[in-house]
Amino acid sequence: MKQITILQLYPNDMNIYGDWGNVLTVKRRAEWHGYSVKLIEYNPGDTFPESVDIVIGGGGQDSGQSVIQADLQSIAPRLTKLAKDGTPMLVICGLYQLFGNFFKTRDGITIPGIGIFNIETHGGPERLIGNIVTESEQFGQIVGYENHSGLTYLGKDVQPFGVVRKGAGNNGQDNYEGARVHNVIGSYLHGSLLPKNPAIADWLIEQACMRRFGAFEPSVINDTLADQARKIALERPR
Repeated sequence: MKQITILQLYPNDMNIYGDWGNVLTVKRRAEWHGYSVKLIEYNPGDTFPESVDIVIGGGGQDSGQSVIQADLQSIAPRLTKLAKDGTPMLVICGLYQLFGNFFKTRDGITIPGIGIFNIETHGGPERLIGNIVTESEQFGQIVGYENHSGLTYLGKDVQPFGVVRKGAGNNGQDNYEGARVHNVIGSYLHGSLLPKNPAIADWLIEQACMRRFGAFEPSVINDTLADQARKIALERPR
């Protein structure tokens, strides 16, 4: 059985609002597609693995970002190389911000990012909270829940992950949510994101398999429960 390796970044410090569910979803769906999965958890001070097929990271409070920032800078060259080589990645909220150029808090403290996304984030005066629906050409409607005070702005050569149909998105102003570059997706959508949006999970798996094996051999998965969850999420108020 062909094996792919998932790297979960900083689960001890950057794993709130159910972001662990994204890892579980990719792992389980990869197994349903007929692949075995090796899951590696990476926390500050750990040895970065030699071989990685998918990278997933979650959100955290400002304190969590402070804990990991030095270690993240130390592994930035590895992550940047993987990103440029086409490794699929999904980073949510706090790690989405730190995959950008910097996050400047409301107190004026600048937490440097690793620059995979040409974005910048500034602490805002209030939290952007609620159900959110976005739309992308590739994945259609994307449903989730946002809870962030950081206001993120996209720079040149960065595409949004989706266009906001309901909710605030990156900053509540430009109607964009998240960012995409290479095969890396950044987003503020919690919920967890992937259980209700399995097409994104399958895309991550497909990109990993194409890169590792040169082909992706999917199975037909019954997504009735995911479809029901999406329907309920779409009907909920902001």
